[in-house]
Amino acid sequence: MQMAGLKERRQQAIAELLRGSPLSSQDELADRLARLGFAVTQATISRDLEQMGAVKVRRAGQPSYALPDEVRGPAGPRLGTIFRDFVRSIETAANLVVIKTPPGSAHLIGVALDQSDLREIVGTICGDDTIFVACGSPKIAADVATKLRMGSGKLQ
Repeated sequence: MQMAGLKERRQQAIAELLRGSPLSSQDELADRLARLGFAVTQATISRDLEQMGAVKVRRAGQPSYALPDEVRGPAGPRLGTIFRDFVRSIETAANLVVIKTPPGSAHLIGVALDQSDLREIVGTICGDDTIFVACGSPKIAADVATKLRMGSGKLQ
């Protein structure tokens, strides 16, 4: 139980740090946590960021970590930018939209989709470089895929 309390305190500290100033790397975050008395490894920080749903976004042209409540918003320019930068392909398979990304980027896309205003999306499952986007029917999946391709700019 003591470990869970430590994890909660550490993740609360991470949230406060991310909200307080732009942090662009896990090393920066580790340094700030060390100053607060948390001895952590890069693997722990990576796990914490993933569990918290933190994603890298661009703020004033610089990459930095942000929490889900800081990036929530309508599907539009932000989602389009993320798709242009990170999506390699968008295909449909029955009621699923299958999105391919570079290794390690699927989570970023999945969080952006989960927090978008695309009501046609039932949910997402993210691997390392693939996202399955569940829709209510094959027709809805085809419509979502078309909408995502149009917003991405470079995809076919």
